[in-house]
Amino acid sequence: MGTTEQAEQVTAGLEAGLPGGFAVKRYADQRAARHALKDRKVYAAYITGSGKSSELLYAGANGPSVASTVTGAFSGVAKASGVRLTVQDAVPASAGDTRGMSVFYAGFGVVLAGFLFGMMTYQIAPSLEYRWRLTSLFTFSVLGGIVVAVIAGSAGFAALPGPFLGIAGVIALMAAAVGSATMAFMRLFGRAGMSLAAVILFTFGNSTSGGTLPTAYLPDWLHPFSKILPVGVGVRAVQGLSHFNNDGLTVGIVVLVVWILIASATLYLCDARVPRREAVA
Repeated sequence: MGTTEQAEQVTAGLEAGLPGGFAVKRYADQRAARHALKDRKVYAAYITGSGKSSELLYAGANGPSVASTVTGAFSGVAKASGVRLTVQDAVPASAGDTRGMSVFYAGFGVVLAGFLFGMMTYQIAPSLEYRWRLTSLFTFSVLGGIVVAVIAGSAGFAALPGPFLGIAGVIALMAAAVGSATMAFMRLFGRAGMSLAAVILFTFGNSTSGGTLPTAYLPDWLHPFSKILPVGVGVRAVQGLSHFNNDGLTVGIVVLVVWILIASATLYLCDARVPRREAVA
C-alpha cells in the first residue's frame, strides 16, 4: 500500500532480489491490504509510511516457508530504501500447528485411506451390489470426516480451528472423491487402474496439494493439478475454513462433488446397468 511511485520502487527492489518471484498489487489503503491478506489474495502486505518507517504484514498460517520468503525479501527492500521495517503476523498459525503442516497430514491421510478403501472394496468384494458399495463408501467417508475433525479440531490438538461441521464435511467429501475415483479406475482398467489411481490421486495429488508449500511455489505446469485434484481443492478449502475467510471453500466443494458424481455414474454404468442388460439377453 502506498503511492504509485512507492509501488514501483518496491517492485524494482523485489525484482532485484528475486527476479520473477513476486507479483505486486497496489491497494488504496491499509484496510484493503489487510482484507486481501486475510482473504488469501496476497501472501504479504507492505505498508509504506510517510516517514522513515514501513510495516510488513504476512500470514503465518501459510507456513514458515512463505513467512521466511516474504520477510527476507521485504527486509532487503526496506534496507535499500533506508527505512525501518516493522513485521506483523496478521494471520497466525494455530497454537497446535506452529509449522503449518496439519492440513497436509490430514489431506495425506485422507487420500491414502480413500485410495486403500477404493482398492480393497473391489479386491475383497468384487461382486458387491452397486447400492451397497456406495453405502459403504458413504459410511467410510462420514466416519473419516468426523474422526479427522475431532483429532485436528478444537476437541483435539486445535490444529485446524475451523468450524467442526465444515472441516468434517470437506474431509468427508475428499474421502468420498478419492475412494469413488479409485473404484472407477479399477472398474475400468482392472489392476492397471490401481496404479493409475495411485499416480494421479496419491502422487500428483499430494505433491501439488499446497499443504507443505503454496501452489505458487510449484512449477507452472503443476498448477492445474492443484485446482482439479481432490486433495488440492480439499486442502485449500480446509485452510480457508481455518484461517482465510473461507477462501477456496465453494470451488473445493463443487470440484469434489463433481469427482464423486462422475465416479458414481461410471460405477453405475459398469456395475448396475451392465449386469441387467446381460440378464435380459
